[in-house]
Amino acid sequence: MTFASINFNHINMILVTGATGHLGNATIEFLLERGIEANQISALVRSTEKAQDLKAKGINLVIGNYDNYTSLVTAFKNIDKLFFVSSSDISHRLQQHGNVVKAAKEANVNYVVYTSFQRKDETEKSPLYGFVQVHILTDKWLKESGLTYTILKNNVYMDFIPFFIGNDVLETGTIYLPAGNGKISFALRFEMAEAAASILASSGHENKVYDFTNTEAYSYADVAKYITEATGKEINYVSPTAEEYTKALANTGISQLNISVALGQAQGEFDTTSYDLGNLLGRKPTILQDYLKTIYR
Repeated sequence: MTFASINFNHINMILVTGATGHLGNATIEFLLERGIEANQISALVRSTEKAQDLKAKGINLVIGNYDNYTSLVTAFKNIDKLFFVSSSDISHRLQQHGNVVKAAKEANVNYVVYTSFQRKDETEKSPLYGFVQVHILTDKWLKESGLTYTILKNNVYMDFIPFFIGNDVLETGTIYLPAGNGKISFALRFEMAEAAASILASSGHENKVYDFTNTEAYSYADVAKYITEATGKEINYVSPTAEEYTKALANTGISQLNISVALGQAQGEFDTTSYDLGNLLGRKPTILQDYLKTIYR
């Protein structure tokens, strides 16, 4: 598969939401690297205080937030391409995403690129349903809106592995997660940002859905093996039941999302591999072994 090259004659104004977050900010950086002029990029921010670095680069700062529909309509006026980063406010994001899609339509945005989430089971039986329901609905809303769109089904960030396995893994020598033998096709967040910038800076992606995954899926037994190889310290993987896991870590502030992702992995929800990310990058995505070598030494 070959993706279209940049056609600068078709690039007007690109608005990036979540611009002060990791994914949005990295996407802006990659847009600049691809030759998009700073004055052709706008950043949606809640306030200008946390976005002075973007302002210094010549990025247009636009005030608005997902909770304020009117602010979104105003921010989206005269926008050609909208990079819609999904909300991190899990308790409110269903309404927030509805606001974004409706505002984009009202403001006559030409094209929306949305960061959705990888999954297989879209029923309430999925341990991830509470988390992915908003993505299921947002994908549906975009497809039915009449807007031109690209949906990016992001797999779990490789960057989150240290969070999932704990900062003391080298001291304990154990990865303790109820993920069974399930696998995840982890990919790096900044490579997803780079690929998103490629889409925003080119054509030929209209009304498509891309799987942003790696080309290989990995279990936590693999993670333990690669950390062992990188550090010379034996790391073991133990998969308890969800109940055992919750009880053992009851006083550590473990999140329900952490449990849900592990249980989803056990059921194969993230065991999807694709060449979409690599095709957009023009190279193979970073493999797990190489990433872990940079984190664990």
